[in-house]
Amino acid sequence: MTPRQRILTALEHKEPDRLPIDFGGTDCSSIHVIAYDKLRKQVGIEPRPIRLGCMMQQVAEVDSEVLDYLGSDAQGLFFYPKQWRQWESGYGFPVEVSSLWLPENQPDGTTVVRNAAGDVQSRRTAGGYYFDPQAFALAHLEDASEIAQYESIFTHWDWPAVLDESVEEYAARAKAAYLATDRAVVALWQNHYLQAGQVMRGYEQFMIDLLTDEAMVRGIMDRLHAAYMARTRQFLDALGDWIDIVFLTDDLGTQQGPLVGPDYYRQYVKPYWAEQIALIKARGKKVVMHACGAVSDFIPDMIEMGVDGLNPVQITAAGMAPERLKREFGADIAFWGGGVNTQGTLDVGTPQQVRDEVRRNIDTFAQGGGYVFTQVHNIQANVPAENILAAYQTAREY
Repeated sequence: MTPRQRILTALEHKEPDRLPIDFGGTDCSSIHVIAYDKLRKQVGIEPRPIRLGCMMQQVAEVDSEVLDYLGSDAQGLFFYPKQWRQWESGYGFPVEVSSLWLPENQPDGTTVVRNAAGDVQSRRTAGGYYFDPQAFALAHLEDASEIAQYESIFTHWDWPAVLDESVEEYAARAKAAYLATDRAVVALWQNHYLQAGQVMRGYEQFMIDLLTDEAMVRGIMDRLHAAYMARTRQFLDALGDWIDIVFLTDDLGTQQGPLVGPDYYRQYVKPYWAEQIALIKARGKKVVMHACGAVSDFIPDMIEMGVDGLNPVQITAAGMAPERLKREFGADIAFWGGGVNTQGTLDVGTPQQVRDEVRRNIDTFAQGGGYVFTQVHNIQANVPAENILAAYQTAREY
């Protein structure tokens, strides 16, 4: 099979010719730039700037040589800026970012990014690895009637202004990627609902809104949904022939349990997702949903909505044991992840411990098809290159 056929066969719950693998095909199965620099040196990739695929998470857009080396069957289609520039990241190697993304190093060692009004929008702590959101655009609202003043926020939400390529340019890159590779092309469209509300209102305030202010929640969600549906139609019209999979994200769990009750989700969030997913599926595209943490309570809803695959399959979260997931849900949804735990094995285990866990998880998930191997979420900055190679070499040899 070609890599594209291999991935799509797995999403059809059939066994392909060999285990499908994803390394860097999404912004939730990628690698922090610090770990990526070590990995590239380990495998002898020619030194050159590392391009950021996600500014907040500081993960890399993986080079084609590394995709080939690790046997990745998927390739992510990130949003791009019109122009790139080198950023003095402080990591000790050159990093490429949007020319419009302008981090400022502060005397206390932190790094901040400001919005158009000059307010700090995100911050990387001194010695930190990520940029955390600081400015919440709708945090000051006291009544849902005020939302109407901020329509422009919804129009561009989750498609950052610093990634300013046009839809036509994005579509041209999709076509070029699809024709240049036989990997499955994964469109990373960044759509969220719960996550968007949390970043618009502030995490704490939006969780309070969910229980106390239905008008505020509906006012935000309705406008967000309208913007997402319009954008999704636009993207499908422009890119539909040149992508295989749409990758959607909305975190629903902590490591101990759901972020919101399943009944609440079904009443207030699921209807939006169901309509958006139905639109994508009607165009013949596969849908993979990213939801971190203990999300087993929501898997039946994902299946009902037509989600083809679940990522990152956080196997150490409550209720997420591989054996249980495969037994209860494996006939109806594919698992894209869960190959090795990034908290306790990939980061601090020995290469042999990594290999042993990878084999155990593949034994469980891959039987009968419906599995794409990748680690649980992004590889973090402190992960040794030897452990990454141990994981992916084991998966390729399986």
